[in-house]
Amino acid sequence: MNDKMKVLAISAIFIIGIVGVGCLDAIDDEMTASIGYVTWDGEVASTNVMKQVLEQAGYDVEIIAVDAGPLYQGLAQGQFDFTTSAWLPHTHGHYMEQYGDDFEEVSTNLEGCKIGLVVPQYVEIDSIEELNDHKDQFDGQIIGIEPGAGIMSASEDAIDAYDLDYELVASSSAGMAAELRTAVQNEEWIVVTGWSPHWKFDRWDLKYLDDPEGSYGDAEYVATLARAGLQEDKPELYDIISRFYWEQDDIQEVMMNIEDGMSPEDAAALWVEENQDTVNEWIGE
Repeated sequence: MNDKMKVLAISAIFIIGIVGVGCLDAIDDEMTASIGYVTWDGEVASTNVMKQVLEQAGYDVEIIAVDAGPLYQGLAQGQFDFTTSAWLPHTHGHYMEQYGDDFEEVSTNLEGCKIGLVVPQYVEIDSIEELNDHKDQFDGQIIGIEPGAGIMSASEDAIDAYDLDYELVASSSAGMAAELRTAVQNEEWIVVTGWSPHWKFDRWDLKYLDDPEGSYGDAEYVATLARAGLQEDKPELYDIISRFYWEQDDIQEVMMNIEDGMSPEDAAALWVEENQDTVNEWIGE
């Protein structure tokens, strides 16, 4: 073989190597998944369960915790593949109006959800309309969660609609639960922003205040959203997340195990182990 032929042969091997590596990278990328989520109890549960499910299906999974606003902005910009954290049509409706054209609503993963103002059963009122008459007993405060959450916007609307002389106190999901825990232990009056499913309804005897003005909307559903192009880029991943659906009892079980001290990873793994038939259906086996 002359020198010219040797050079051509070596060049061909080099090119084939580059193409081969490129193909492997493409295959590897197809078996990755990134999930954006808000650190609310239900979304922590669903995200960790989906992480376990996708890992069982052979994916390398990254979960990314963000606030509600950045969740929708990040999905619109393709910063992660999907989320199971969209509360619709009311709670996150304004985010859908702003960003909804830039991603896809894949499917409903949970139904019969609710948001509103929540008090312990021993509190002797039943409607938001009665709050002003008992301002002193509630210290003039509604204990909320993160400022960007949809339920906080709905609560601001409720304050206006009912002309409430109350301060909406921003906190976090964990902070709200801690305030509720202390109040219930001392049988004090407290009103918090609440949603279900949530483990607090299993832990304590609580009730929603009636909302005759409809500030918190009707029953909601939780949706799975995917970045634009996911179905074309990773069709098997898209198919799995499109089949993800569970009942309130399922998510409550995971949340309660986390509340009782299990790590989110262990609580998710336990649920997956005990519900393998459902997991197989999601995976498509």
